[in-house]
Amino acid sequence: MLNILLLAFALMLVIEGLLPFLAPRVWRETFRRVTELSDGQIRFIGLSSMLVGVVLLTLFR
Repeated sequence: MLNILLLAFALMLVIEGLLPFLAPRVWRETFRRVTELSDGQIRFIGLSSMLVGVVLLTLFR
């Protein structure tokens, strides 16, 4: 189980690093816009992301 968790974490890091590596200007602008969102909007994005992740885990498990 720990091995799978570490593999998932490693894959997340690779995916998270793609945009800053391939398009740093776009990433910087996107990050700037995110910092201007309210706390509630950021929480909604986080909740949506978690729900999509749980659905994907359920579907592909």
